[in-house]
Amino acid sequence: MTFWSSESEAQCSMFNAQCSMFNVQCSTFMVLVFGGTTEGRIAVKKLEESGNAYYYSTRGDEQEIVLHHGIRLQGAMNGEQLKVFCQEHGIRLLIDAGHPFAVQLHQTVADTATELGIPAIRFERIFPPRDPSVIWCSDYDDAIRKIREQGVRTLLALTGVQTISKLKPLIAQGVDCYFRILNRESSRKIAHDQGIADDHLLFYDIEHTESLTTHVADAMITKESGLTGGYVEKVKAAQEQGMKVFAICHPATLPAFHVVNGEHGLRRMVEKLLPEFYPLHSGITTGTCATAAAIAALTLQPTPSVPVILPNGETIHVEVHYGNGYAYVLKDSGDDPDVTKGIEIRASVEILPSDTPLTEEDLADDDGIEPRILIRGGEGIGKITLPGFDYPVGSSAINKVPRQMIRQNLRHLITNSSSLNTQSPMPHGKCSMFNVQHSTFLVTLSVPEGSEIARRTFNPRLGIVGGISIVGISGIIQPFSIEGFISSIKKCMQVAKASGCDEVVINSGAKSENYLKARFPQLPPQVFVQYGNFIGETLQVAAELNIPKVTLGVMIGKAVKLAEGHLDTHSHKVVMNKEFIRQLMTEAHCSDSSLQVADTLNMARDLWALLPEGEMHRLASVILRHCHQHCAPLLPQGTLHVILVSEDGNIYG
Repeated sequence: MTFWSSESEAQCSMFNAQCSMFNVQCSTFMVLVFGGTTEGRIAVKKLEESGNAYYYSTRGDEQEIVLHHGIRLQGAMNGEQLKVFCQEHGIRLLIDAGHPFAVQLHQTVADTATELGIPAIRFERIFPPRDPSVIWCSDYDDAIRKIREQGVRTLLALTGVQTISKLKPLIAQGVDCYFRILNRESSRKIAHDQGIADDHLLFYDIEHTESLTTHVADAMITKESGLTGGYVEKVKAAQEQGMKVFAICHPATLPAFHVVNGEHGLRRMVEKLLPEFYPLHSGITTGTCATAAAIAALTLQPTPSVPVILPNGETIHVEVHYGNGYAYVLKDSGDDPDVTKGIEIRASVEILPSDTPLTEEDLADDDGIEPRILIRGGEGIGKITLPGFDYPVGSSAINKVPRQMIRQNLRHLITNSSSLNTQSPMPHGKCSMFNVQHSTFLVTLSVPEGSEIARRTFNPRLGIVGGISIVGISGIIQPFSIEGFISSIKKCMQVAKASGCDEVVINSGAKSENYLKARFPQLPPQVFVQYGNFIGETLQVAAELNIPKVTLGVMIGKAVKLAEGHLDTHSHKVVMNKEFIRQLMTEAHCSDSSLQVADTLNMARDLWALLPEGEMHRLASVILRHCHQHCAPLLPQGTLHVILVSEDGNIYG
C-alpha cells in the first residue's frame, strides 16, 4: 500500500537521504505530519509553537509554507517504507492532516501506527450538518446511479481531477460532463490523459475559488470536503443557479486514530500523547469549564468526558465529574500562572415551570431562541456592581462568550435526539423531545472557592464582588514563556524583512491585525507581526534588524498603558490607571462631565461609547503622542508611526 501513488526505489532513497541530513538537529521525540492541506498549515502553526523539530511531508512541492523548526519532506512511501522511516528517525507521533478523501493515506498511517505502537492523530475537518436537499451518495458508483435516475444531462464535477476516471461512465452514457480543476500543469495533464478536452475543463486558482456562475449545468457533484474545503460555498452557489446537488459522503475516520478537528484540539492532543514536545502546556478557560459542566449536568449520565464546541467551531473533550444533582470540572490552566487552577466549577440544569418569573438578568441575557436557556451565577460567582459591562449592574459576572458557548452546546444536545435521552431520569424529569425543545432551561453556575479566590484577582478593582468571573474568548488558555514568545516574534520579524518590503506592521493580536490588513491592503501578509504584550521587545527586534519603517497598531486598552510608559502591557504586570486617563483627558480639553467618566471606567474601551466624537478624536491624538514619545527612542534609525485601532475597526493617527 502506498501514499498517493507508487514511487521508484530511487525516489524513496532520495526521500530518506533528504531526512538523514537533518538528523543531527532532531530531538529524540519526533513528530511526522502528513499535510499539503489547510489542516497541514494549521498543524505547522501549532507545532512551531513548541520550538522542537518535526517532519512535514507533502506529496509534491506545490504547497508554499514557511517552516522554522520543521523539516520539509516531499515524495511518497508505501507502508513498509513508512515503517522503516519511523523506526530509523525515532518517530513517536504521527499526525494525518491529509485530505478527508485520501483514503489510502489514512489506511497506511493507521496500519503503521498500529503495527509499531505509535499513537496517531487524525486532524479531521469540521463538517456542517447534512442538508436534506442535497442528494447524498455513499460512493461514485452510487452517485452515477442516482445521477442517471435524476435524468441529468449536463453535469459540473467539482470532485477533483483524480476522480475524472470514476465519472467517465457517465460520459459513455451521454451525460455532458464538465470538470473544474486546479489551474496547474499536472492537473491539466491528468485531465488530458483521461481524454477530457480543454472546452470541458474549468479552472480555478488554488487560493481563490471562483463563482459557479461561470458555468451553469443541470447538476453539480462535489465531495463532502468540510468547511475548509469550500463545501458550503460550492453547494450554495450551485443551488442559487438552480442545479441539483450531489455530494459524496466523506469516509469514516479509522478507529486507530485520536480525532481532532481544530488547532486547539490538535495541540492539546499532542500535549497528551507526547508531553515532552511542548515545554509549556495549554489549559482551558473558566468559560470552557462551565460549559463542560453544564453539558454533563444536562442529563447527569456519568461519562468521563464530554465534547465541547469552542467559539471557533472545533470540538475538544473535557474531563467531568459528578456530585449530588450537579456536574463539575476541575479547572485545567495548563502551565499558565493562574489563581483559578484546580478549582471546582459546578453547573446544575433544570427545566423551569412556564409561569416562573424572570429576573432582570434573565431578560437582559435571553436571546429569545428556543429552547430558551437562562444562565445565572450561584455561590462563588461575582456580581457586577459598576456599569460598563455587557450586562446590567446586579448581573452575574459571566461574560458574553461563555454564555454563548453554554447555549450553543446545550442546544446542540437538546435538538439532537440521539444525544439526549429524554426517557432517562434527568434533573428536570422525563418529558418528550417536543416539550424539551420548547422548554426553558435554567443553568446555574457556582464555584465553592470563588469568593476567596476573587480577592487575589483584579475583580475588586473592576467592581465585581463576591466571587470570580466566568471568562474566555477562545475557550483555551495559551501558555507561553517570555523567552519563547520573544523568540517567535524575532523569527516573524526576520520573515517580514526577508519579504523585501521596507515596512512592518506590528499589532497585538488577530482582531487588530485583521483591521490593519484592511487598512494596508497593499502590504504582503508576512509583514504583519503580532507583539502580544511585548511592545518594547518587538521594537528592539525591529531596530536590531534595521527595519526602516514600523507601524505600531494598538487598541485602546493597551494604548493607555503604553502611553504611561509601560512597554509590557500584560495585565499581570500593569492595570488600567484611571488617574492617568483623567490626565490624558485633561490634556485633550475634555469637558468636566467627560472627566467624571474616568472615575467610572471599568475598561478603557468604554471610552469609545462614553465620550462625544470630537473629544474622543482629541483624546486619541493625545494618547498617540504619549505612545510615540515612549516608543520612538527604541527605533533610533527607523521611522515609527503609531495608530490607534477602535473596537469596530476605525483607524486613528
